[in-house]
Amino acid sequence: MIQLLSGLRRRLWFLFALLAGLVAAASVSADERFEGRHFRGQGDVPYLQLLDISRRMFEPDVEFQNFPMFYMPDWNGLVEGPTWNCWWVQNSYGPTYCELPFLQEPYITFLQNSQDLWFDQMGDGKTSRPHRNFDWIPPDGCLCDCASPSRFVAKQGDGAIDIHDWGMEFTAAGVVMQAELLLISRDIKAIEHYLPKLRRSADFIESRRDPNNNLFLAGAAGNLLAPSYAGWKKPDGSFDKAYLAGLSITYIAALDRLIELEKLIGNQDNVKLYSQRRDLARKGLPLLETEEGYFIKSLDPDGTRHGVYGAAKHGYFEAVCNHDAICFRVAGDEQARKIYAKIASIPGLRPYDLIITNCPALDDMYNPGTDWLWSFGTWVNGGHWSTCEARMIMGYYRLGEYDDARRSMQRILTFARRFRMDNPLVKFGSEVYQPKQPINCVYDNWGVPAAMIRGLFEYLYRADGLTIIPHIPPTITRLEQHFPIRFGSKLLYLAAVGQGKITRVLINGQPTKSYSEDSVFLPYEQTPEEAVIQIVMGDAQPISFSPHKPVKELPPLPDLELLLKSLTADNKQQQSAKPALPDVDWPGLIKRVGAISGFYDRLVEAGLGESYEAAHARLAVAYLDTTATRLKMVAEGKLPLLPEVSQSAADRSYVETTIRLCDGLEKVMQSYATSADPQKQQIYRLWMERKE
Repeated sequence: MIQLLSGLRRRLWFLFALLAGLVAAASVSADERFEGRHFRGQGDVPYLQLLDISRRMFEPDVEFQNFPMFYMPDWNGLVEGPTWNCWWVQNSYGPTYCELPFLQEPYITFLQNSQDLWFDQMGDGKTSRPHRNFDWIPPDGCLCDCASPSRFVAKQGDGAIDIHDWGMEFTAAGVVMQAELLLISRDIKAIEHYLPKLRRSADFIESRRDPNNNLFLAGAAGNLLAPSYAGWKKPDGSFDKAYLAGLSITYIAALDRLIELEKLIGNQDNVKLYSQRRDLARKGLPLLETEEGYFIKSLDPDGTRHGVYGAAKHGYFEAVCNHDAICFRVAGDEQARKIYAKIASIPGLRPYDLIITNCPALDDMYNPGTDWLWSFGTWVNGGHWSTCEARMIMGYYRLGEYDDARRSMQRILTFARRFRMDNPLVKFGSEVYQPKQPINCVYDNWGVPAAMIRGLFEYLYRADGLTIIPHIPPTITRLEQHFPIRFGSKLLYLAAVGQGKITRVLINGQPTKSYSEDSVFLPYEQTPEEAVIQIVMGDAQPISFSPHKPVKELPPLPDLELLLKSLTADNKQQQSAKPALPDVDWPGLIKRVGAISGFYDRLVEAGLGESYEAAHARLAVAYLDTTATRLKMVAEGKLPLLPEVSQSAADRSYVETTIRLCDGLEKVMQSYATSADPQKQQIYRLWMERKE
């Protein structure tokens, strides 16, 4: 009975939250204004608030778990989470793709170092990459499920790994992320370094093309959200390769970006080669479509189709390949609308507002699905993955389904406010996967806020420029982004006013004709190094827009005496018993961060204030300030308290993030001691001369 009442209360709470969001959306006024830290505007204040919270989650924040918490000193990069000590392709796909346009240093370096775990250890057809009792030698160009400096899992590492295929769609998704990163940076030296690796990966996928139908063969667990796909179950009960829709779709998205990179460096032969490969891959897609226009999951060589919704056998709808086709524009506008219509017609796909992987249950896994992990609604068979939600949200924006995006972010916030950002989410997206942990923090979840931001303007990066496609909810009549979007070495600040078709575009106050009624094109060479872009829609008039640029000055170090006094004093405003103060050497930590602050000052004096090293130092100092501010606010009752064990873990996570940022910077500086690079030598000297 207690469990029944608890479940009822939880469902009523979720219903209340949903109704509150709907009421808020229905009662917006075009005159209401919102002035947030990162977003400002007019109209739909609740939506603008969601956008502002989304951006806050990518910087030190006193209220919400945030992006720096994924920092891992061991490789000066990002990690999946405290209980997941590697970097995964499938888990990072959605968050990384969506956050890339607005990531700044040191996060760009952190992310590249994480992806290097894949590309530095990628298969070469000769080197052994052992996993458990298997001595795998992955083919040349093969990427992986996940990696760390001493680990490279070249196949899906869980399940019946003895029958698993190589990381086929993992490889395609890895190429998409790395190619997108390079297209945004336009760093020719980096492009020339990574392109040979990306070409090898493309050749690896190409080796699976069937020339008779231009589809691609993949065996068990060769899909992206593996191991939910078993391939072709032959009459003798063994499993072999089948034509996987997701592999075609993700490979086309990868080729789209490879073509643009080859254009950037002027390699016309490869532009022609990859264009031919892409066009042939597109030619095969109709074999994977239904009459209603959505994609099936796979096609067996004997003609059996998996993922035709409502069919007597294999009659589920596969969400992942379909929302990816919309997100990456593999599906045209008409087909994208048909896919969305099918998704919207199946209530079981979004029982808690978040997309699940499939509905109804899979009947074609190699596991019968009778145990908990494989059961419908738990893991890769109908569970929720926020990396997928990110790509679904991009689809919502593309199709103007803004309330769906709103509900996604609202639902994720119910986990964020409890420090329960876990993935996957079980019970069809309603509960965390690791409830026995005091708090949860997994990278996948950041796909939702990232997509809320990227979806607004989409950002299609090409060799000759950037196409911006506004997707502004009609309930918002003015929108301002007070943070930059990267475009090579250039920084863009965007604003939109009005509703409907684009009628005018201003760049730094000057009108431009480089736009259509639904998009803006920025030729790279003609775009200013710093461009304030205002997009005017309908019959609106331009409104003055002066972006508030990121502050580069360091916050002061906490006053140790005042900090400790505030953290130990009694305060009547507290909502419950005072949470335990994290056990840390505060004098030592403040002294350590003080030395990093001195190093930052030396970098600025030397004209290196925009370097990665300066950004890392700035982040470490800022994070100590955020940590001290949070602890003080908790002590004063200015932040909601979590259950005692969770509160202690949440507060400690801030301290631990500060320490890891210091550890990592110090480790990087020590690596510079023997570097032959002149700039690294200079930075190391400044490090040794720093003052506390």
